[in-house]
Order: sequence, then structure tokens, then C-alpha cells
Amino acid sequence: MPEHAALADLPPQMHAPVFETDRPKTVRLRLEAGDEVPAHSHPGFDIVFHVVDGRMELALDGETHEVAAGELLRFGGDRDISPRAPVDSTAVLVFAPAGDD
Repeated sequence: MPEHAALADLPPQMHAPVFETDRPKTVRLRLEAGDEVPAHSHPGFDIVFHVVDGRMELALDGETHEVAAGELLRFGGDRDISPRAPVDSTAVLVFAPAGDD
């Protein structure tokens, strides 16, 4: 049975799980203008980072990538990641177990 979710129906916290199951783990990230998440990593995962609205500056190992609404980045979770929102922004992150490629 497919799972269905609406971002608008999720709780207002910064990090909100999108689906009840964690396969793959899917999280909505909401940041207000000026908010930043400290650098951290997610070893063992490949990550898809999709900005839904606004825009984010995503630091990966200290190199900043601007991601606008409708754009996606894919990267290995072993990298240090630190998203920052210059304007109110929402992103969806999908964490898939890293392959052996």
C-alpha cells in the first residue's frame, strides 16, 4: 500500500518525519530566514536534498552550494552538511542506505 503525505499537514517543528516508516527515511526541514543547522554527517546514507520553497545555502565539507526551489542535490552522507536559509525555506531530505558502488 503506498504512503501519502502532505508537507502542509506535518507538525511545525524544524525537522518533521514525512512518513511513518523509515525506509527510506524522509524528513521535511523548515528553516526561517537566517536559521542554520550546525555541520553534521549521516554516514552510511546517500542523501537527496530537494528545496521545495525558498532557497538554501548548503555547505558540504565547507563548500557552499546554492539550491533554489525546485532544485535537488544528491550527495554521500559521510560529508559534513550544514544547511542555511537566507529566506524562509522548506526542503525535503531522503536518506537511502548507501550502496557498495
